[in-house]
Amino acid sequence: MASKMIEIRDRSDEELLASLDRARDELFRLKLGRFTNQLTNVNEIRQKRREIARIETTISARRKGLEKAGAAKAKE
Repeated sequence: MASKMIEIRDRSDEELLASLDRARDELFRLKLGRFTNQLTNVNEIRQKRREIARIETTISARRKGLEKAGAAKAKE
């Protein structure tokens, strides 16, 4: 999990917003697939929700000034 957060924190604000839009669209499609019985692995929905939460957490921290873009690179 830590590597996923590092990967997300390394992205710029524009990339984060684009990733968030893409992830929300994928989540919608996964949910739609579940209701039409086309989704074989329902665990993908949980993984996508968690990815969205990680991205939103990073965006929120940056807005509050708790984190700067590329903060993970500075720690390494």
